Amino acid sequence: MYEFEYHRPSKLADAVKLIKSKKEGKLMSGGMTLIPTMKQRLAAPTDVIDLSGLGNSGVSVTKTKVTIKAGTTHAEVATDAALKKAVPALAALAGMIGDPHVRHRGTIGGSVANADPAADYPAALLALNAKVVTDSRTIDVDKFFRSLFETALRTNEIIKQIEFEIPARSAYSKFPNPASRYAMVGVFVADFGKKGVRVGVTGAKGSAYRDKAMEKALSADFSADAIAGIKIKADDMNADIHASAEYRAHLVGVMAKRAVAAAK
Repeated sequence: MYEFEYHRPSKLADAVKLIKSKKEGKLMSGGMTLIPTMKQRLAAPTDVIDLSGLGNSGVSVTKTKVTIKAGTTHAEVATDAALKKAVPALAALAGMIGDPHVRHRGTIGGSVANADPAADYPAALLALNAKVVTDSRTIDVDKFFRSLFETALRTNEIIKQIEFEIPARSAYSKFPNPASRYAMVGVFVADFGKKGVRVGVTGAKGSAYRDKAMEKALSADFSADAIAGIKIKADDMNADIHASAEYRAHLVGVMAKRAVAAAK
């Protein structure tokens, strides 16, 4: 690890000011990606601005809406009583991330900003039609995830919170890598009644995405049978030592059907 200056501001305005003044600086939330990358000397920021001092954590649930502050850890999301009642699928998803150490340090804001192609939250945000609220604007999730580790966030922009309406029912099904627990393929389905069904997929491609064919079929008939005949193309699927593109395409269909069957 190279030398760097460490900062832990207690106010959002101070964090914004710091990152804007440090051209080679990096923001850190939980540090689950940044710290290992720095230890391997794959990143060498001059300054690290630790957002954990902002105290920006917590889950708020109303009759129709959920708001999760960016600094909320995966463990907090997984165990929040109000969220477990309103959107049990999201709480369950958070409980599947990594191991206890990761869940108690990693945050939803850090995960979303990092946009790892195998992370769990992106599929949920897409399916839940979330809004990503930053220090300067609100971004619709359909415009947020762009490609591999790339989002619509501007340089030095800081996520404040995630917001979304509560679906009538939802579920997440994941085929995890047995070592890392990252999603080789994960599918989150959310049924919004008359507003239709949304399906978010992670792990399969370079970025999380929505499956429009499944959404159309499930909006007409919310059942596993409704999507059984949909063919998933392997052309642009990820391929590595863990799974071929064809296998990942197959898993998308399998995980989607499992999610639909489990939705509540």
